[in-house]
Amino acid sequence: MIATTKICLLIAMICIAQTMAFAPTPNKTPTFVRSQIETQRYNIIDVFGSMISNFGKKATASHILITPKTWVSQEDAKAQLEQLKIEIDNDPIKFAESAAQISECPSKAKGGDLGEFGPGMMVKNFDKVCFDEEVGVVHGPVSTQFGEHLILITQRTGEEE
Repeated sequence: MIATTKICLLIAMICIAQTMAFAPTPNKTPTFVRSQIETQRYNIIDVFGSMISNFGKKATASHILITPKTWVSQEDAKAQLEQLKIEIDNDPIKFAESAAQISECPSKAKGGDLGEFGPGMMVKNFDKVCFDEEVGVVHGPVSTQFGEHLILITQRTGEEE
């Protein structure tokens, strides 16, 4: 009985969080149409899938974000990030400096550092990279509904050795 109640509570919390994540901001006109970005919408099944397959894991990552409001095209943004990825060459210091200069995310004030997070806390494509790809390597460009990212996974815990 108690386990069922906990599972129902967890499902309700995730549903509320997912609803709030996509709720429109009142009195603001969107600067771009999300359907223009080649990405899949993150849904509740993806959240549960990531939480189950990555149970007990935590990741620490940094990112560089280029949003649709500043790019000429999605292909142009990807090309810009590919060039930047070559220049960074998996160097965390260069990555942080580039994030501070280029990224359009508020995390740029911390060199793109997003801190530690668990599975299902980031959007699908971002989450997949952070929990499936190699640590210490710059990954991307990765497309999400927010734009194009380069991602540097700095640490992952809870994995079997």
